[in-house]
Amino acid sequence: MPKIIAKKEDWITLGYKLFSKTGINGIVVEKMALKLKVNKSSFYWHFKTKKDFLDEIISHWISVDTNRIITKVKSKALGKEQFNCLIELAFKKEPYLDFIFFLKRYAQKDKKIQVLIDEVDTQRIEFTKSLLMNMDFSKDEAKIKAELLYKYLIGYHEMIRYKKQSPNYLNEVKKELNQFIKFEL
Repeated sequence: MPKIIAKKEDWITLGYKLFSKTGINGIVVEKMALKLKVNKSSFYWHFKTKKDFLDEIISHWISVDTNRIITKVKSKALGKEQFNCLIELAFKKEPYLDFIFFLKRYAQKDKKIQVLIDEVDTQRIEFTKSLLMNMDFSKDEAKIKAELLYKYLIGYHEMIRYKKQSPNYLNEVKKELNQFIKFEL
């Protein structure tokens, strides 16, 4: 049994970062082992195949970028407080925004990944829809507004990808969102 210095989480965290920077091309076991200062047998101790490793990275992305946000939002009082929390968390510039960009490219070769991405998109939209319904929007209105918000979020992140956000970006975002989702008066 090899001595394991790098934990499974160390590999996943590094893999998530590298995938976010260069996509599947960044997932090279030998290079990752060098960065973690272990031999590559440590990788195979934790993961049977590179595909298993990618599945773990994707699970990490879902946990960090969807489940964590939903949990934090649900901890707030119903209504506008939850919606404002969602805005604050979703529109914050994260260092690994390109993860989804590379994941969507990878999904062109793996239809199961595309199905997973579609499920995550649906989960996010449905969650936002439920928040809007709690703010007294009708079901149909909430669905349309949730989809618009999600598309706006994707476009927003695309526009700021390599730029610094202004110090009052959150106020700017809320002002723009308020044009199609009246949540601030």
